[in-house]
Amino acid sequence: MQVSPARRAAFEILRRVEAEGAYSSSLLAQNDDRLRRNDRALAHELVLGVLRRRLWLDQSLEHFANRKIADLDLPVILALRLGLYQLRFLTRIPASAAINESVNLVKVARVKSAATFVNAVLRRATREVDYNPAANATDEIEKLAIEASHPRWLIERWSAQFGIEEATAIARANNDPAPLAFRFTARAFRDSDLSPTTIVEQLRTTGAELIESKIAPDGWRMKRLDRTREGSGQDAGEPQAGIAALKQLSADGLIYFQDEASQLVAHLIAVQVEDRVLDVCAAPGSKSTLMAALAPRANIVAGDFYEHRARTIKEFAKQQAVDNIEVMVHDATRSLPFENQTFDRVLVDAPCSGTGTLRHNPEIRWRLQALDIRAMAEKQELILKNAATTVSAGGVLIYSTCSLEPDENEAVIADFLAEHRDFQIVAFNSPSSLLSDAGTIRTWPHRDDVEGFFAAALRRNG
Repeated sequence: MQVSPARRAAFEILRRVEAEGAYSSSLLAQNDDRLRRNDRALAHELVLGVLRRRLWLDQSLEHFANRKIADLDLPVILALRLGLYQLRFLTRIPASAAINESVNLVKVARVKSAATFVNAVLRRATREVDYNPAANATDEIEKLAIEASHPRWLIERWSAQFGIEEATAIARANNDPAPLAFRFTARAFRDSDLSPTTIVEQLRTTGAELIESKIAPDGWRMKRLDRTREGSGQDAGEPQAGIAALKQLSADGLIYFQDEASQLVAHLIAVQVEDRVLDVCAAPGSKSTLMAALAPRANIVAGDFYEHRARTIKEFAKQQAVDNIEVMVHDATRSLPFENQTFDRVLVDAPCSGTGTLRHNPEIRWRLQALDIRAMAEKQELILKNAATTVSAGGVLIYSTCSLEPDENEAVIADFLAEHRDFQIVAFNSPSSLLSDAGTIRTWPHRDDVEGFFAAALRRNG
């Protein structure tokens, strides 16, 4: 039973995402070295595409199968999703390949009895190519939820908060491939024989289309291409030689993959030469290591709740050649182990719902519930309150999330300021297109082509 390495890998990753609650981004990264370049590109497309389009796929499959998805075994569901995704969204893949390998997947998964069923369902899909499950929607919200493959409650929430047009734009943007963003590390600027400028020039000779970030100083992105066919070359994704070169630069500690909005937050903190800085929820260390590179004489303390995540911060700091980070393990929901008012800059990059990251983490939309957002906001308020005790007079407390939700952003800041009269919002020095009237920052996947971030700076009087 022949199954391509890309489809076999995608099937197993999707199984673990569903059955174990794993995250696709981590599993894809772990799997990359086991696949050839072209198989790797297709595996990424299949995993992320199926997760992004899950609701649309499932409602279509229920029509073609005349059965509820919930009544099917997980291996059968995954094989059907993979097959239909290829038939509808990867149109240069032959239908025969999409169907035959989906049939073989259930055989490999030891559900041979379902092979005929999978074959019949997908062949019906090839006959009814114009079927659109959203055509059966009873209202505008349901139609958008199906078309853009988001939970109805989330579309309702965004429509109420931002309006239906914005909700539509956000949801559609969440299904677009995200650009591959990166920055150069301290090692690249200090220890490498090649300057960042030279590295960029060499990368461009591989066919990589590199673009300077419009919002993150010194940030870069590689433009992604549509992955619409099997085989080699640019049609399988980014120019593969460029991707390979970037991965090697990352392994050498010369670049670090980081969304531009996340990079921007680290720049906005504006660490001064000898500041004492606390990054309260620091893992994996993306912002800490960037702050350390920008201000090598600053004293940065990076903390996290989990020991293994704290180790990750240390590993990234060593890899990037920054040596001014002290890593600690602490529980930010309790009193922090620092003297009061001893840090010039304190960053709370709070744990959040992650609704601004659905392009990179599409499975979040299927796991998140409305009640989770309220629970997150309560936790964020507690962490922010604890962190505030460490901010010196005249110092700045920066709060950020990768959430689109006002409950986790503006509402948290409003509640904090109501209880802490010795703090006030100070406007960021940032492009006006990102600034609110209050001086806070918002980035959006549909407007800025980056992750959705919020950030606010709060100065302690004194």
